[in-house]
Amino acid sequence: MQLAMSRQRRKPRNPTATEDAIAGWIFIAPAIILVSVFVFWPIVQIFWLSFHEWSVITPEKPWVGLQNYRDFFHNPDFKLAFRNTLWYSIGVVPVQTFLGIFLAVLANQKIRGRGFFRTAFYFPSISSTVVIAVIFLWLYQQNGLINFVLRKIGFSPPQPPWLANPKGVIQMALDTVGIHHVNPWFAGPSVALLSIMMMAIWTSMGSYMVIFLAGLQDIPAEVYEAAALDGANARQQFFGITIPMLRPVIFFVVTLGFIGTFQVFDSIYIMAPGGAPAKTTLTLGYLVYQQGFQNFAMGYASAVAIVLFAIILAIYFVQRRIIGRGDQL
Repeated sequence: MQLAMSRQRRKPRNPTATEDAIAGWIFIAPAIILVSVFVFWPIVQIFWLSFHEWSVITPEKPWVGLQNYRDFFHNPDFKLAFRNTLWYSIGVVPVQTFLGIFLAVLANQKIRGRGFFRTAFYFPSISSTVVIAVIFLWLYQQNGLINFVLRKIGFSPPQPPWLANPKGVIQMALDTVGIHHVNPWFAGPSVALLSIMMMAIWTSMGSYMVIFLAGLQDIPAEVYEAAALDGANARQQFFGITIPMLRPVIFFVVTLGFIGTFQVFDSIYIMAPGGAPAKTTLTLGYLVYQQGFQNFAMGYASAVAIVLFAIILAIYFVQRRIIGRGDQL
């Protein structure tokens, strides 16, 4: 009797909803297949390979367990690469996020020629990283344009020149006030790494400007009108309305920024091959390439890649806790 009553209580299945669900799965099936084959399956393969020793040129892959991870964490290059990558991320992500918001606010103003300015700001983002890196190699030369401008305005260019200077920028600043012994972790990024960071900021801020611009245009104008009627000035509207309502966008941009900076490779490869000078530009992403394709230690390189993946995932959850909220995303 109870079974019959429970069957009566069940709602009849809606054939239209079932057809919509089947159609939806059919439409997203190609994307799921592509992502599974080219993203998830390689991650599984790399994780499996990190427990093996493989020199690429031989088919044998002997099981070594956690030995690759032990060797990696005891390798002094890991500390150098992690420190450089951390300084790179800390220096690039906040600045490019701030400049992205600043440029988006400017580009959102009703001024003549704003379409041109939007295109000009965004243009570096669609250019090839290799081409931009080669251009900046010329700009950073001893007799390059940057040093020429610095001399004209009365400043002395760094010696050695930019991409050949291994000195930490914070250490250089402390040297001027008589503090000469600083822990390497607090010496700051080298002048060479700072040069690459400035190029990365210039290249990426246009992309984030477009993202923030979309977020700004999604904020209802009535909110600003109500705030103005209540007597809020422009600064109060910006910090009381714009920034809080851009919080999901800021979380998205910061997430992309940290992922991109922790994976930096191409600019290092072009501008400072081998992590020169003195491995002050060696990053975790470049270390993966160095171990896998120069030393032919694919198992070791896979372990480095897995550790890098874990670091990025941990940073994502930390910043989600600090910046983002689940009910806003």
